[in-house]
Amino acid sequence: MDIDLVYLWVDGSDPVWLARKNEFLSVAPAATGDANCKGRYENNDELKYSLRSAEKHLPWIRNIFIVTDGQIPVWLDTSNPKVRIIDHKEILPAEALPCYNSVVLEYFLYRIPGLAEHFLYANDDMLVGADLSPDFFFAPDGYPIVRLKRKCCGRLSHRLRMRFAKRVTVYRQTIDRAAKLIENKFGKYHTGHLHHNIDAYRKSDLREVVENAFAPEIAAVVTNHIRDISDIQRVLFAYHALETGRGHLKYVDKNESLRISLQRSDYMKYMRIYRPKLFCLNDTQYTTDEDRKRVRPFLESLFPKTSAFEK
Repeated sequence: MDIDLVYLWVDGSDPVWLARKNEFLSVAPAATGDANCKGRYENNDELKYSLRSAEKHLPWIRNIFIVTDGQIPVWLDTSNPKVRIIDHKEILPAEALPCYNSVVLEYFLYRIPGLAEHFLYANDDMLVGADLSPDFFFAPDGYPIVRLKRKCCGRLSHRLRMRFAKRVTVYRQTIDRAAKLIENKFGKYHTGHLHHNIDAYRKSDLREVVENAFAPEIAAVVTNHIRDISDIQRVLFAYHALETGRGHLKYVDKNESLRISLQRSDYMKYMRIYRPKLFCLNDTQYTTDEDRKRVRPFLESLFPKTSAFEK
């Protein structure tokens, strides 16, 4: 079984990209709070270390695709035959451009030219902490292992949304939208949500969801250039796989999948306690620049060896 690895990546400190984004926001409604915070775009060089972790612990990966908006990491060796940069324009419909919304980008990963049927999807802040085999991600029948957290995102009634508007993030509401679409189609409301770490998918399953099962609903939100409350989170793919018998549910704990917020003071403490197979360094609206200064030294201590993907 060929398995590829796909990343979304952006360097939010790039002045050219930033000027382009700010120019667009000057004529388009801007999202606020968690939907458009600095942490959504900030580059702490996590991608470099994520690739080091993948080379070390997932040596069986066939090809790596990095989806970007006219950017290339300065340290990336683009001559490496296993890695390819994919520009937004290669996969997004014209009406979705420009796109500063990762939710919309995730809908169209299946359009990546040459992508294997089986692939892993990661944000650049997601890393591998232990040697893993393909069967960690895909069952013997070829269907993906769907990893969810048991923590319930909760049904968000209109009354609750109004009462707790400041506490319910855009992200949680987009999960709720996905859950309700599945409930309307299959009669089951899923309360688990994605573990915010590397996930396994089949290209044909994404195509089925976007082009057939929920085509009108997806088409209605592809013009959300910035994250919006009307977005449908990619957990829709996971729920659909489970309801159609094309996925295997597995609830995760912190030993398997750990999420570390950057505002935590001691990242290594959590690594020592949980020894996670997968981990994520989560940059949010609560993260400060002082917090971000700890990222590179921490990751360098874990993955000091330069990968074949670096110049």
